[in-house]
This record gives sequence, structure tokens and C-alpha cells, in this order.
Amino acid sequence: MEWSDEGIVLGVRRHGEAHTLIELMTPAHGRHLGLVRGGASHKMRPILQPGNGVRATWRARLDEHLGYYAIEGTVLRAERLMRSASASYGIQTLAALLRLLPERDPHEEIYRALAAIADHLDEPGFASALIVRFELALLAELGFGLDLSNCAASGEKSELVYVSPKSGRAVSRTAGEPWKERLLSLPAFLRGDETQPSLGDIAAGFALTAFFLTRRVFEPRGLELPEARAALIAAFAREAA
Repeated sequence: MEWSDEGIVLGVRRHGEAHTLIELMTPAHGRHLGLVRGGASHKMRPILQPGNGVRATWRARLDEHLGYYAIEGTVLRAERLMRSASASYGIQTLAALLRLLPERDPHEEIYRALAAIADHLDEPGFASALIVRFELALLAELGFGLDLSNCAASGEKSELVYVSPKSGRAVSRTAGEPWKERLLSLPAFLRGDETQPSLGDIAAGFALTAFFLTRRVFEPRGLELPEARAALIAAFAREAA
């Protein structure tokens, strides 16, 4: 068995004296692990860093085997990303979220979103909004997408400022007013407002995705939100301020 694909390094760990086990996110083969012979060498270590883009060729005798990677670096972002706390926590958070997806299950749109975020992780004001949208897209890929297109109560498409915690659907200002204390906030940048999101909007976006990720994905699996995610949000707030 053999295939070649582009990928982004999610994680790497030593395997024996000279080799490494790496985890890639690829467009056509999903989240995929494999061994790199000589991956612990001085030549390969800078390439096999989380956040880097690579060209990978995977080989194994049978498809279900772990297999071996031959790796070439293409977009070496890691050194730049490590200079920023938010970027460092960001790649850790994204990797942890992607591990919710089944291994070797292709999710091309999620991969493209990951690549776009990786290019801007050291830009807090831009990357924070991208990660909130990424979490919404991941919820959809996992079968728990939110419907933010119109009001769950009235069908209206204007003044959508809340989200129902039960249905995951948007609610208009008028329809939600009597129950606003029970509803989640829908920040402007998630309802089509193209202005730069405020710190409050970013916080509301992360709170919204955290609620549904926790209730619909992490808790049913007996898991908690990644610790790196809280550190990421705090780093975004510090760097933006």
C-alpha cells in the first residue's frame, strides 16, 4: 500500500533511539499516524514540528498497518509560531480538537480550514475568529452543526442575537427577549457582520462553541475540553490587549 498527500503536523513523539511517530492531518486521508525512520535526527527534527506543512508518502504492507512516512517539508511555520504564546497553544488546541475525528477519515474542508488558521496563528485578532469558526465547522462534521440562518421561533433572518442551548438554532432579539437569561449570545461576526470582532464578541464566540462541544461531544465521551484551549483564550486576550 502506498499513497502521497500534503499534510500538517499535529504531533510527534520519539520512537526508539532514532525514529519518531508523527500524526498528520491530510486532505485525502484524514488524521493519519506513521513512523518516520531517522525522524529524531538533527536534519528531520525542524521539519517534524507541529504546525509545519509537509509532503508525505506513506507505505505499508497492509492498509491497517501503522506504516512508514517519507516526509519533505513544504511550509515550515513552527519556528515562527513558537515565538507566540497564542500560536503555540493554538496548534495544541487544534490538534486536540482534530483527535475527535476518526483516524484516517478524510475531512477536506476541515483540513483547508486548519491550513488557513495555521498561516495566521500568530495574528491574535484574526486567528481567534478563525478558530471559533473552525470549532463550529468541526461540530458540523461531527453531526452537531448549529443552525444560525434564521430564528427558531419566528423564522426571521434579522437581529439574530441569541442561540438556543437546546436546539442549537438562532433566536431573534424580539423572540428571545423573554428568555434571554437562558439563551446563549450569538456574536456579530458569526451572523455575517464583517467588522473586526471585539474582545467581547470573541469571548462570546468561544463560550458558544465551548457549550456545544462540551454537551454534545466531550461529555458523552467522558472527556473534558482541552486544557490548551483555556490557555489559548487567555493568551489571545493578553496579546490583543
